[in-house]
Amino acid sequence: MITLKVNGVSRRFDGDPDMPLLWFLRDLLQLTGTKYGCGAGLCGACTVHVNGSATRSCLTPMSSTAGKNVMTIEGLSPAGTHPVQQAWKQVNAPQCGYCQSGQIMQAAALLKQKPKPSDADIDEVMKGIICRCGTYQRIRQAIKLAAGVK
Repeated sequence: MITLKVNGVSRRFDGDPDMPLLWFLRDLLQLTGTKYGCGAGLCGACTVHVNGSATRSCLTPMSSTAGKNVMTIEGLSPAGTHPVQQAWKQVNAPQCGYCQSGQIMQAAALLKQKPKPSDADIDEVMKGIICRCGTYQRIRQAIKLAAGVK
């Protein structure tokens, strides 16, 4: 039996310990904001926070989540009031929107670690999240807005 917290709620999992965290979140908990993209950890659509760090849930086996805290896009701010979410709306960052939960979760982790990131900091951390629509400039703008950086 694996016990973990998801968005502050204690959860138990008694299935295959090799099952990816992504499927536990989406299929068992019905938290579908975390998206399946490539399944190989390359696109970042499945990014969640595990103990505060941005983590690719498609590569994270349930066995590695025991005793940990997992936060999904649904737990970042249920009302959508997290500064990154507000900035995303203000600059109209999403186009198709598929990568946005991963982008927002990665950006929120960045700002927690580095509250006033430079363009180079943003580019380095965000390069692992693929936006097929190419809205990278708006994404950078939103991160800077959320950080209060020009």
